[in-house]
Amino acid sequence: MIIVVGIGADGMPGLSPVAKAELARATVIYGSRRQLELLDDTVTAPRREWPSPMLPALRTLLDAAEGDVHVVASGDPLLHGVGNSLIRLYGAHRVTVLPHVSSVTLACSRVGWAVQDTEVISLVSADPHIAVRRGGQAVVMSRDRSTPAALARLLTDTGRGDSQVTVLEQLGGPAERRRTATAREWAARPPGDVDDLNVVAVRYLPDERRLGVLPDDMFANDGQITKQPVRAVTLAALAPRPGELLWDVGAGSGSIAIEWCRSGPGCRAVAFERDEQRRKRITENTLAFGARVEVHGDAPGSFDSVPAPDAVFIGGGITQPGLLEACFERLPSGGRLVANAVTVESESLVAQRYSRHGGELRRFEYHRGEPLGGFTGWRPAMPITQWTVTKR
Repeated sequence: MIIVVGIGADGMPGLSPVAKAELARATVIYGSRRQLELLDDTVTAPRREWPSPMLPALRTLLDAAEGDVHVVASGDPLLHGVGNSLIRLYGAHRVTVLPHVSSVTLACSRVGWAVQDTEVISLVSADPHIAVRRGGQAVVMSRDRSTPAALARLLTDTGRGDSQVTVLEQLGGPAERRRTATAREWAARPPGDVDDLNVVAVRYLPDERRLGVLPDDMFANDGQITKQPVRAVTLAALAPRPGELLWDVGAGSGSIAIEWCRSGPGCRAVAFERDEQRRKRITENTLAFGARVEVHGDAPGSFDSVPAPDAVFIGGGITQPGLLEACFERLPSGGRLVANAVTVESESLVAQRYSRHGGELRRFEYHRGEPLGGFTGWRPAMPITQWTVTKR
């Protein structure tokens, strides 16, 4: 059995009697250096610091064990912590977790926020841009002392410089400290003495949150963008599920990839775009929305360098020889492919694939009301032929 004991910055005094008893009977204890140094002389078991990378050590944790193995971890080990990794590797029946109060709960208590209304974002192993939001509030778990300044700069650069940033260091311990500023102020004069053990409570301002599919003008684009009405039906056809990966091929502005990432927790995307200026715009849009989008060049040349997708959207380049086939081949069984065609030539190709692989073939047309003299007339948008298929 693996027993994971959560410990806070207050060390042994903050542990429950049950947690103290577990550590007192341990025969070996694993943890990071900081966590192991929090243990006092009542804990006599040998202490083993995690190597880097840590995952191989987790896989062999029980190989030479004659009894229970104990692990110390920060706060709540099931909140972006090692407890989750151990349960995935060994199963819940072989892992017992004794949680401490999490840094998220402590942070919310310090700033007066309801935990259920607060998003939790971990930057421990992720790029800082994924913590950019267009409103709301979040507790951001930092990688180290550089995270608050990096996040403040990103918020400022993406028009969220008025956001309120509270950096909380050594939460729950004797050296606890709290500092508050706007993102703009923090970015301009970042303190040089931030502790590595910190979280950032952010209230994102201005609050421009929107649910559903976004207006076109919220994306930087050169006109090469899947328009909002078509984007809505395309997202419905792609049917994103939590944690899935999308390939957005011929991404243009990256609007489909970003909408996919906004649709559910853990959703991420790879955008393929051959034009360099458009790749820059995709990156700009990705930063503005905090989306998990990885940008690559031409398709299918870059396909082998990225993980296999759960779904593929083809918005451009359908007539490129071999592209449709390459996309379909990379899909696993059960994966979805959606292709939008606007030209006669691209329609012909998707019709051929529909005849071969089945699925559904749809055609969408919509009109916009626009001024016509002193009156209003209907101006048609280009019709879209859409092929949707699930690979068997």
